[in-house]
Amino acid sequence: MSTAGWLQAAFLLMVLVAVHVPLGDYMARAFTSDRHWRIEKVIYRTVGIDPDGEQDWRRYLTATLAFTAMSIAALFFLFLWQDLLPWDHGHPGLGWMLALNTAVSFTTNTSWQNYAGETTMGHVSVMAGLGVQAFASAAVGLCVALALVRGLTRHSTKDLGNFWVDLVRSIVRILLPIAAVAGIVLLALGVEQNLHGTQLSPTLAGGAGTQKTVGGPVASWEPIKLMSGDGGGFFNASSAHPFENPNAWSNGIEILLMLLVPVAFIRTFGRLVGSLKQSWTLLTVVGILFVGLLLAASLAQGAHSGTVPTAVGGQTEGTEVRFGVPGSTMFGLSATGSADGAANSSYDSFSSLGGGTLMAAMMLGEIAPGGTGSGLYGLIMIVLVAVFIGGLMVGRTPEYLRKRIGVGEMRYVVSYALVAPTLILVASAIAVALPAGRAGMGNSGAHGLSEVVYAATSTTQSNGSSFGGLSGNTPFYNLGMCVTMLVGRYLPMVFVLALAGRLAGQKPGAVTTGTLRASGVNFVALATGAAVLLALLNFLPALSLGPLADGMR
Repeated sequence: MSTAGWLQAAFLLMVLVAVHVPLGDYMARAFTSDRHWRIEKVIYRTVGIDPDGEQDWRRYLTATLAFTAMSIAALFFLFLWQDLLPWDHGHPGLGWMLALNTAVSFTTNTSWQNYAGETTMGHVSVMAGLGVQAFASAAVGLCVALALVRGLTRHSTKDLGNFWVDLVRSIVRILLPIAAVAGIVLLALGVEQNLHGTQLSPTLAGGAGTQKTVGGPVASWEPIKLMSGDGGGFFNASSAHPFENPNAWSNGIEILLMLLVPVAFIRTFGRLVGSLKQSWTLLTVVGILFVGLLLAASLAQGAHSGTVPTAVGGQTEGTEVRFGVPGSTMFGLSATGSADGAANSSYDSFSSLGGGTLMAAMMLGEIAPGGTGSGLYGLIMIVLVAVFIGGLMVGRTPEYLRKRIGVGEMRYVVSYALVAPTLILVASAIAVALPAGRAGMGNSGAHGLSEVVYAATSTTQSNGSSFGGLSGNTPFYNLGMCVTMLVGRYLPMVFVLALAGRLAGQKPGAVTTGTLRASGVNFVALATGAAVLLALLNFLPALSLGPLADGMR
């Protein structure tokens, strides 16, 4: 990456660190307030919710899964019958398998798209379906993370809060206001916003030539698409399309939106547990991982191997020329590190090692900084692994925030940690073993394997980005991805909420001289090492056979 590229990255990260403080503090106040807003009271009365009632982890989980099931059903039928809705602009209803895949995809916050956006979805499907679910799926992640934080801070109780209150506050007090402000900013920068269909416009060459352009409610969806970890593009080209991401300023703002809420929520965690030292510790771990991945991706994309890359100074195939290699690399790493999955370039055209770095960002558990809510609870799980290892090393009972991390607690942590690698590797093995799976591969050999492993990783980790060579709109992938998206999203939540319930029932432990300090340089190194080691142990063989082998050809 050039000096200008590094300066751009440094500027964006400094802005992010500065903004996350007031936003994180505001989020903490929003979630702990005793006062219900008037609009919130109306919602509670309409759906029959007691906002002052508390739920144990089983009831909290039941509410989460029930809301998910209802969301999938609503989206499924909306997509099936979208041709009956206004502003469909001639788009037919989706086939049932694609409708199911898309409904599951956006409900699980994955937003994998086995279709070309502008030629498939009507405007009501985008606004009332995909847009609404972008808010809801992000809020579900925040809810589960809040339940885990309450498990760490509460004592001798079964109560973890109220899912419905957490859901409403996440949307009304946090996601909607930020999305509204960001939408106005992007609209001012040139992002499209209308309800038009396909129109004929003059070409750049002028004269009698015309070209087809597609209109749509892009600026209103773009902020929540990025901020929520949703990542689905209105256009098939996603944020590489000039109507969705018109210039370098909008590109920088879109990068910030992807990282903003996950990073600010780390600050919120520090406020909720009463220790900002904890939030700065976690943010340091996240920063080390993110900058390390960004450095690796930038070096891979800037490698001058071959006549053409040497002449132009980097791996430019598939890169959006308006942003160059630095802007595309930073965007790609932010998208995969934040569980967003948006793209302003072709990830399949990244260098082999550059694409492998994007894959590695997801394989870390997307904790750098991870998804909205899911990034925090994934990071806490890594911290608990580090605490347990550190406690054993010094011969003390492992504790975190005065909560004992014993065998019972570690069962849930280990079960959580095993879900993603098991699902990714098994799904990849099935895909390359069966003819139906191999038929979707656009390439053979190591790169073809990388396409499959990337898809399994992306759908399991609720990311949604892809290597474009894989053809996913087949019965095998449409239905198979439903399994990886549902299991990869909700089975970890089961273990997180069960752990939260167990921790909430504990009595507070006493801090002694032998208690492991979960802060400082040593603990940051321990937690960072635990995250990297877990990823390497699980995925090094797959990375070696895929992007590493592809890069050594």
